[in-house]
Amino acid sequence: MEEAGGNSKGSGLGGLFGAGGVGGPGYSHADLAGVPLTGMSPLSPYLNVDPRYLIQDTEEFILPTGANKTRGRFELAFFTIGGCCMTGAAFGALNGLRLGLKETQSMAWSKPRNVQILNMVTRQGALWANTLGSLALLYSAFGVIIEKTRGAEDDLNTVAAGTMTGMLYKSTGGLRGIARGGVAGLMLTGLYALYNNWEHMKNSVPRQSL
Repeated sequence: MEEAGGNSKGSGLGGLFGAGGVGGPGYSHADLAGVPLTGMSPLSPYLNVDPRYLIQDTEEFILPTGANKTRGRFELAFFTIGGCCMTGAAFGALNGLRLGLKETQSMAWSKPRNVQILNMVTRQGALWANTLGSLALLYSAFGVIIEKTRGAEDDLNTVAAGTMTGMLYKSTGGLRGIARGGVAGLMLTGLYALYNNWEHMKNSVPRQSL
């Protein structure tokens, strides 16, 4: 009786989840015990569907004809400029708060002191936001121009754009200021390019040693 009850339960489950309900062959517990649960079996006895068709080896989004898979410098320029402006405003506000508290430490907590601290915060926030926003604008403009001129997007564009940005930003300081600005831009963008390619360089060194 127990065996009959087990068989009836097995046949009921097989008719519910197996392929027997749709005209396919039935599967016993011994057959189902050897089916791996990784989804890589040749044929799923539960769904009667080849799991290989469910594996997505390709990207799941569609790009227009001729479009790049990554955003170019022109698309990233808006994010770069906006991010630098907000970063400069936040840093300037904190710096203004520090300077305001330092300059008014001899004053008692009162309305004039609060107004002076608030003025320092807004002044420093606007100054740093304007500075970083201008640098980001120059860097993005040079990057887009160099990319369109060369017809390629690589780290050379980053280093060249950073160097030219530093040179132009410090151009009011004469030749010495231009040289200092160019060196500063070259060093910063060079470190950024090195950081982006660090994993690739680290993986390529063992291969060359072998």
